[in-house]
Amino acid sequence: MHRSFRYRVLPSFALLVGLVATGCGGGKEAGGDARPADTAPPVTQPAPAAGASTVATAKVSSVKVLAKPGDTAAPTHTLANPTESGAPLVFLTERTEGDWVFVNLPVRPNGSTGWVKASDVTLSTHDYKILVELTKFKITVFKGGNVMLSEPVGLGKGNTPTPGGKFYLKELLQPPNPNGAYGPYAYGLSGFSDVLTSFAGGPGTLGIHGTNDASTIGKEASAGCIRMSNTGITKLAKVLPLGVPVEIQA
Repeated sequence: MHRSFRYRVLPSFALLVGLVATGCGGGKEAGGDARPADTAPPVTQPAPAAGASTVATAKVSSVKVLAKPGDTAAPTHTLANPTESGAPLVFLTERTEGDWVFVNLPVRPNGSTGWVKASDVTLSTHDYKILVELTKFKITVFKGGNVMLSEPVGLGKGNTPTPGGKFYLKELLQPPNPNGAYGPYAYGLSGFSDVLTSFAGGPGTLGIHGTNDASTIGKEASAGCIRMSNTGITKLAKVLPLGVPVEIQA
């Protein structure tokens, strides 16, 4: 998880927003102005194919999440768009039924799901996915059935482990110092630490980011986040859209 950054929002989003903490811990840099990165390409909209993922991007200022389709009297969550970091609100979808879309949610507890109105989102597809194997300290990124990147990673320490589960990329952030503790880019995930309910002023969001300490890669070194090479995270930032599924496999 990354420490608190103050995110400078790009003109296409909103004005300056508050602190968002995604608490990875460690490193030589804490704080500073950061912003949602503008390098992540938009998701294309081909016809869905086997193995493809569908992403729902909010097109309204807030999205109500329901426990059951049509149960508008009692939303379980109301999520702002853009998010607190200034990134667009996105969901990884499971299925669509009529006027409703069943989605994974970027909220606690991990694995939360709900229904959103199809009219509140724009659906698009991609064929990327990420696998993190905890026992191997390894990240593998796929495009379709092909491996586009595979390399070792640093993971959470014993008392702040990286949790397993199914998540997705919800935001791409650009720290102010590309040579700092979080490298040139940091992805925020839809999931949270199982043991840290707060970290450096934020909710303990999980992340994937670079590092200025290559000696921590391949080891248990973080407060739960996934550390990879700066070269690797830069390659991903230039290619991956938001909404890419991330399976963290114990």
